[in-house]
Amino acid sequence: MRMSKWVSILLILLQYQPALPGFRFEFPRDHGSHSEYKLEWWYYTGHLKDSTGRQFGYELTFFRTGLERPVESLSAWSVGELFMAHFAVTDISGHQFYYDEKLNRAGPGIAGAAARGLNAWNENWSARETGAGMALRARGEKIAIDLSLDESEKPVIHGANGVSQKAAGPGHASHYYSMTRMKTRGTVKVGDRTFSVTGESWMDHEFGTNQLAESQIGWDWFGLQLDNGVDLMLYRMRNRDGSLDPNSSGTVIDGKTAAHLDAGAFSAMPQRRWSSGKTGTAYPIEWIVSIPSRQCELRITAVLEDQELVTTRSTGIAYWEGAVRVTGTWNGKAVEGRGYLELTGYNEKYRPRV
Repeated sequence: MRMSKWVSILLILLQYQPALPGFRFEFPRDHGSHSEYKLEWWYYTGHLKDSTGRQFGYELTFFRTGLERPVESLSAWSVGELFMAHFAVTDISGHQFYYDEKLNRAGPGIAGAAARGLNAWNENWSARETGAGMALRARGEKIAIDLSLDESEKPVIHGANGVSQKAAGPGHASHYYSMTRMKTRGTVKVGDRTFSVTGESWMDHEFGTNQLAESQIGWDWFGLQLDNGVDLMLYRMRNRDGSLDPNSSGTVIDGKTAAHLDAGAFSAMPQRRWSSGKTGTAYPIEWIVSIPSRQCELRITAVLEDQELVTTRSTGIAYWEGAVRVTGTWNGKAVEGRGYLELTGYNEKYRPRV
């Protein structure tokens, strides 16, 4: 069994390109698909409110996974890639969480992602460049969004020398960038009510081939926006033995500057756990984040306990991702903020389909 697994990994590496140092991003080209890598995702989260102050969080994510190295084919229906998508709305003021999911093969009018520019779609869910910015559209059974995102800010590149390392060894990495404060306007629909909203969105885009090592089980990811203008991305890679991988890292975005944080530069300590009634999984939904060099100590608290997605019809995993509030200090001064927290690998019962 172990030999079979290593053979599979070797075949993947022979078919697809690993994420290696020296990559140079070019925009808008790199908003598009990179089919030479096996895995890729476009990840949008945001905080929105209407004119009365009613608050919402949202998540819209498009995943691409390669099944075989794309080759020239006479058929547009040949299956070389699968596309999955997750869509969630947290009605913060209404204390409700909704989500939906999709899984489709690549194909005309079904699902796909264009190269050299943003155009990712899965049936009637889409993320596209418009010339004036980006447009997000998705409609589920009880929720819908139609949003325009300003694209004026410069993307922030994470990691060092073009790679965001996730585990030891060449190729256990991704090419990863974010746009952390995209001004957003449009509509959110919950049930039979539609709300005109404004706010800010955070875009993540990652692509690579063999990010995680066999010893790793999951990660804790934080995307935080503070009211002093500082944005913070952190991830902790967790090993199966309960230890933290030293390739955990983060980025501090302060105005026009971005500073890389290695694993020793910060700590993120779980405080309170919530147990899911659907899966029995215990997720840490309150945290203390400390960055000594910035005189920073932040308390991260979920706005709702139940923001779990059980995606048995698409990626095949159960994970927690939701809106959070932030309080604490930065450079010794009081700050508040908001963001999103993602928690994966806490329930091994749900394994990826591909």
